[in-house]
Parts: sequence; C-alpha cells; structure tokens
Amino acid sequence: MTNFSADAATIHPFTINVADADLDDLRRRLREARWPDELPEVGWEFGVASDHLRGLVDYWSGGFDWRAQEDRLNGVAQFTTEIDGQNIHFVHVRSQRPAAIPLLLLHGWPSTFADLVGLVGALTEPDGGGQAFDVVIPSLPGFGFSGPTRERGWGISRMAAAFAELMQRLGYDRYVVQGGDA
Repeated sequence: MTNFSADAATIHPFTINVADADLDDLRRRLREARWPDELPEVGWEFGVASDHLRGLVDYWSGGFDWRAQEDRLNGVAQFTTEIDGQNIHFVHVRSQRPAAIPLLLLHGWPSTFADLVGLVGALTEPDGGGQAFDVVIPSLPGFGFSGPTRERGWGISRMAAAFAELMQRLGYDRYVVQGGDA
C-alpha cells in the first residue's frame, strides 16, 4: 500500500499495457528490415556487427515475449505525476518495516527503471533483518514511460528539483539517493 502526502492528488496509478496492434506493427517492421551491403569480415570495426544486429532483430521479431516483461514490470506499483510541466513515471514500493529508509534509485543512460525493478524485493523486505527501504524508482524525463521532454533544459539541476518535488509529494522530507551511469 502506498500512502501519499496531501499534495499527492496529482499522482495516478500506472499500468504498462502496450496495444497488440503496436506489438504486431513492431514485429512486422522488424521482419521487413532492409540490410545494407557491408565489407566482408569487418566485425565491429565500423559499428555494430551486422550478424549481431540481425540476431537481435530476429529475436525481437520472433522470440522476445513482451507480455512476460510487461507482467514482470507490472509486478511493482507504478505511478505517474506531472512536475514542472513534465510527465514523470515512477515505481513506489513501501517496506512493511516501520524503520524503512526512503531510497530514491536513479537509472543512468542508456538504462531505464526496468533495470532496477529486480532490486525492489531485496531492498523493501531484506532477509535476515537487514535495513529495509521504501523504494522510489523514477524514469528520468525523456526516458521510458516518462515520455519525451516537452522543452529544453532538463539537465541535472532541473531533474534533481523535480525528484525532490516527487519525494515531497510521496511524503518524504528526508531520503537517500543512489544513481549511476554506464
């Protein structure tokens, strides 16, 4: 259960549900990819190796199970809110433990929130009585389900201010932040 502050009236539950027609269209476009001629035996010398990229396209067009990933990601509570004119998507899972510390987990580039979802259980309900956390994982503006930014200027300072506002809306005055980049 998520308890928001009184300022949280603009927070809305979010469920990933990509339309079948969109998935079918993606698979069709992948199957119809047109491949350029390339020099023999260049491998990765001029960018992504063609055989590697073709393998990825084959997997995405016929072997990747989007619905399984959708189910996995929808296994954690997700929400959206608008801050500073920008849609912000985020995961929010509170620990059952009363002394849980609020933790804002930030993905880097080229990652998304999906890379951090697997940590939620271990952080909110750790084995052996370890420190528990209330976990908040936003999609950075311009990434994932936060959607594209609507204007220029979404650098580090503006994102930091937006995430501080998000944490306030969630009822957290103090919290720990962890972030990283590739």
